[in-house]
Amino acid sequence: MSDQTSVLLTDLTFPEGPRWHEGRLWFSDFYAHEVIALGLDGKRETMVEVPGQPSGLGWTPDGRLLVVSMTDRRLLRLDPGGLVEVADLSDLAAFHCNDMVVDGDGGAYVGNFGFNSHAGEPYQAADLIRVDPDGTTSIAAKGLAFPNGAVITPDGGTLIVGETRGNILSAWDRAADGKLSNRRVWADLGGGFPDGICLDADGAVWVADPRNKETIRVLEGGEVTDRISTGEYGSFACMLGGDDRRTLFICTCLQSGPGTAELRSGRIETIKVNIPGAGWP
Repeated sequence: MSDQTSVLLTDLTFPEGPRWHEGRLWFSDFYAHEVIALGLDGKRETMVEVPGQPSGLGWTPDGRLLVVSMTDRRLLRLDPGGLVEVADLSDLAAFHCNDMVVDGDGGAYVGNFGFNSHAGEPYQAADLIRVDPDGTTSIAAKGLAFPNGAVITPDGGTLIVGETRGNILSAWDRAADGKLSNRRVWADLGGGFPDGICLDADGAVWVADPRNKETIRVLEGGEVTDRISTGEYGSFACMLGGDDRRTLFICTCLQSGPGTAELRSGRIETIKVNIPGAGWP
């Protein structure tokens, strides 16, 4: 495997939430308020505009797009007539909502920041929110240290979430109705800051780490098998896709937070890996 990435797309405000769907990479460009679909040929298409700033993406079983609206803390669905609200999460999310994973039944797990670090607010743990396919909301797990990227194993039995400020990947047993139990540390990343994550067919997790400016492949227990540097750019999210699911797409940007949009430094980078993607998303 080469350790050098290639740049597929530039001039983005802040790319996040990448998902491989129907032959293209879908992702959110935060500050442009766009959900974009990108071909391997580099051609991009704006699929929908989200005024409240899009983040996590997924799909219902019948193929309709689900998108997290960050600043107004809602889960939206793209119907033929436009965006409709699936659930209002403002009573359950302490601050902006962010990443999401959607299971095979259309149920979603949505993270949130927990507090406004850019305003100097003190640290506050956040709860992971469950949205059932019918729009019913509940707390799936309490007291996470900035729940961020999430994956579900192919058998649907395990949920893994990156706790960015906890420097860990956490796992839960997942029941058929979406309820979680048996919380545990899946991997302690030491000085790592997990943001977006994705799962491969050998059960390893690729972790985007913006602070250390790298994307790493981690085994359960914490062993790191691969490290991909993103140079001066932070690595904020990743997704395995392509025809054989062996193309690792990495969302990179020079920074996050205030002043990021004006830089338009966001990029989509790619690199071929040995093990294909698996599970949800």
